[in-house]
Amino acid sequence: MLSNKEIVCPNNLLNAANKNKEVKAAIVNAGKPLPMLSVQDAVNENLIEPIFIGDEKKILECAQDLKWDISKYQIIHEPVENNTAAIAAKLANEEKIRIIVKGHIHTDVLMKEVLKREYNLLGKTRLSHIWHMTIDKEDKPLIITDGALNVLPNVKTKMHILKNVVNFSHRIGISRPKVAILSATEEVLDSVPSSKEADEITKLAKKENLNADVFGPLAFDNSISKKSSAIKGIKNDVAGMADILLVPSVETGNGLVKMLIYFCGACAAGVVVGGKVPVVITSRSDEAAARLASMAAAVVALD
Repeated sequence: MLSNKEIVCPNNLLNAANKNKEVKAAIVNAGKPLPMLSVQDAVNENLIEPIFIGDEKKILECAQDLKWDISKYQIIHEPVENNTAAIAAKLANEEKIRIIVKGHIHTDVLMKEVLKREYNLLGKTRLSHIWHMTIDKEDKPLIITDGALNVLPNVKTKMHILKNVVNFSHRIGISRPKVAILSATEEVLDSVPSSKEADEITKLAKKENLNADVFGPLAFDNSISKKSSAIKGIKNDVAGMADILLVPSVETGNGLVKMLIYFCGACAAGVVVGGKVPVVITSRSDEAAARLASMAAAVVALD
């Protein structure tokens, strides 16, 4: 059942990101083969100008293994893994970098620093995570949010998540995205709290006149399948045609994303948005193509 398909970075992200050239990026705890390879790919695509943070010896050894001359790039020597995140946050605060890229470091350690008020990296909306999912190079993306950062968001937080993802969708060329507010049912039921929240979010989105079609509750099948929604007699602007799935909890989003990766060979480009700088927080086991796509997504998300 597991897919053997090669994961490929989608062209739509690379094309959208190429509007910004050589964006300065902090690579947090660099010096491992996969992060270094993906950074090399991003440099070759003219997406970023890296500042490497980590053990200088290991960084140089990895670069040598890749036959990559990094002599023109800055290396900030910090051999203690958990200290590298603070350096990146400080660089962002000083506007010396525009994106933060997670290397070989735990997500919670990195995000704990980003969230500290002393660095002033928080924006007007709450931070949220976006997964841009594709199968092939020319594939239309399915966007899933939030599957990594906000664990069990309430309606207020979900509205921030919604506004962040609509803004990101506009940046990749989806002028009026169709957003399904996901639940386990398309009915509003007292026994399914996520369905009631989805209905509330639908009404709030209409009231705020967002530049998107938003509807919920919808189950997964009638969000993405016209056939399923037709059989069930569901008629609205989103059913069967969703560009975005706004999930009820982090477990739902995380599970959907991992299933697409491991069963379908999907490329998962992940980025935290809503703050002063986008933050790439791919899994430490992600392949280089997904890491490249995530850096492209971060460049796209820049203000």
